Amino acid sequence: MAVWTRATLGGSGLPLDLLTARFDRHRYAPHAHDEFAVGVVVAGADVIDYRGGRIRSGPGAIVVLGPGEVHTGGPAVTDDGYAYRALYPATSLLTEGTLGIPDFREPLVDDPELAAALRRAHTELSACPDPLEAESRVPWLLTALARRHSTVRHVCDTIPGAGRVAEAVRDRLADELLAPPSLAALAADLGLSRYQLLRAFRTSMGMPPYAWLAQYRVNRARCLLDAGHRPAETAALVGFADQAHLTRWFRRVLGVTPAAYRNSVQDSRR
Repeated sequence: MAVWTRATLGGSGLPLDLLTARFDRHRYAPHAHDEFAVGVVVAGADVIDYRGGRIRSGPGAIVVLGPGEVHTGGPAVTDDGYAYRALYPATSLLTEGTLGIPDFREPLVDDPELAAALRRAHTELSACPDPLEAESRVPWLLTALARRHSTVRHVCDTIPGAGRVAEAVRDRLADELLAPPSLAALAADLGLSRYQLLRAFRTSMGMPPYAWLAQYRVNRARCLLDAGHRPAETAALVGFADQAHLTRWFRRVLGVTPAAYRNSVQDSRR
């Protein structure tokens, strides 16, 4: 079974293909991708023929294959199968925090924390490919991958006036919550790269821009639910894609669903 999802990063318009795959016996024919291929194994074990060698990876491993590099892939043990999540980013998404194109001498990366973060981002973006969320998460994680595990040099991480940058971004997101500007556009307005903007915001606010905006929307939604609006209507009024998107974030922030919150507020008024 293979399921493809296409996300778009706000501003750049770059498509990002996400693959969720589980195979029992399927083995890929030799092929190559125009983009990087970054995969996280989630179950079983697979074997990839790459650069004249053979890579065997198990759960939690990150595999990074370069653009244009011919490879195959299949189960390490035919009877057990394997499952993985992969994303196929353009090279530019790995270079925002680096000075040049990353070269991964070792395609198999052991970084449990980063593997878990990539898997979580892949799962959530596959379910709801929100452009601002993709733009907040994917370049940041891919930059971490390049900086930790490739030979490329890093850009300077010092962002003068990081607090003021974060406040300016926060205010724009709050003012335009129904159609938020892209981070690329915000960065250009501030004379920064997208990576610099992300670093300034995360350092000052303790979370990425999409998470801040989601929590701001939840607070606005709470006021509307207090006033008697229904969850589906509320989701549209505060900029969530749909009621399911509102519910996911409402539960994260407040621990209950919007419907349960609305019912409890109405019950307390009787």
